[in-house]
Amino acid sequence: MEQTEQGDVRHRRRTGNEIKAALRDLRIQLALLNHQIGGKLALKDVDLDCLDVLARSGPLTPSALARQAGLHPATLTGILDRLERGGWIARDRARADRRSVTIRVLPDRSTEVFRLYQPMIGAMDDVLEDYSDAELTVIADFLRRSTEAGQQANGELGQE
Repeated sequence: MEQTEQGDVRHRRRTGNEIKAALRDLRIQLALLNHQIGGKLALKDVDLDCLDVLARSGPLTPSALARQAGLHPATLTGILDRLERGGWIARDRARADRRSVTIRVLPDRSTEVFRLYQPMIGAMDDVLEDYSDAELTVIADFLRRSTEAGQQANGELGQE
């Protein structure tokens, strides 16, 4: 292999390692942010995760929410009880089958959460301003594919 090819391989490996380290750093910062916001709202991190899944996916059955949040259904019951007591969610029974329940976020509480995340949202808007449309497309694709890689790794670990 020529010296320039070896240099290219080393540069690519080093850059790949920098990206992975940056993702780990970002994960830590987001976890810290979620923990602080959860503390201000008297919610656990897992409560915020469930609220986020519900906010993004719309009303879900408890089993669908458990699947998307990666939680055991028995664990989810306690979370839902806590969120319902706090006025964050409602459990709606289906008219046709009273055993069937759908969970939805109560909209008036969402404003509270959004307000606390606003500094991060604004900071991210500022970061994104520095990139061209083509670069943003690449970044969005990278993050989408990274999420898929995480889902695959989670699935494989869950089968062990």
